[in-house]
Amino acid sequence: MAQAMPDNGTGMRARGDAGTGGAGSAGADLAELDRRIVLATQGGLPLVPRPYAALAETLGVAEARVRERLAAMLADGRIRRIGAVPNHYAIGYTANGMSVWDIDDAVIDAVGERVGALDFVTHCYRRPRHLPEWPYNLFAMVHAASREAALARVAEIAALIDDAFPGACRSRDVLFSAGILKKTGLRIGG
Repeated sequence: MAQAMPDNGTGMRARGDAGTGGAGSAGADLAELDRRIVLATQGGLPLVPRPYAALAETLGVAEARVRERLAAMLADGRIRRIGAVPNHYAIGYTANGMSVWDIDDAVIDAVGERVGALDFVTHCYRRPRHLPEWPYNLFAMVHAASREAALARVAEIAALIDDAFPGACRSRDVLFSAGILKKTGLRIGG
């Protein structure tokens, strides 16, 4: 006869250890809970006064457990951050420019770290060149209220690179967005 599994304090049923490997099943339960949390939050947290409590209710677990699992995923790098993602168009940042840079490979990591640390750079990536058509290997996104303001920010980046890494930048350009076709973060399947 099947034995009922007691609640393990998370709102999930604890598995017995007979034939399941004991601690391994607890890890599997946590992995499944973590996946459920990610699936439930990848579109954003509920816009309510207590979003973690609402999430916990949806998942059938305690609010403290949701907070604990989110903290664990942050600590081990499975999720990078939890934060508000403003609609930059709605708040007046309508000039969005991806600055692209042809940086000497010998210093690109150091340049990327400096550029990525600027508070007005929202994304900074190293990418492969596709010569001869595309010489750029560093990408840095800036947002501003006007094209002129975005270009001024790109000029600040250029000055930083020229000052800290003389001769490292061979060329640059800015690609401005013409409109949003799709904007989401990574989504995992259910």
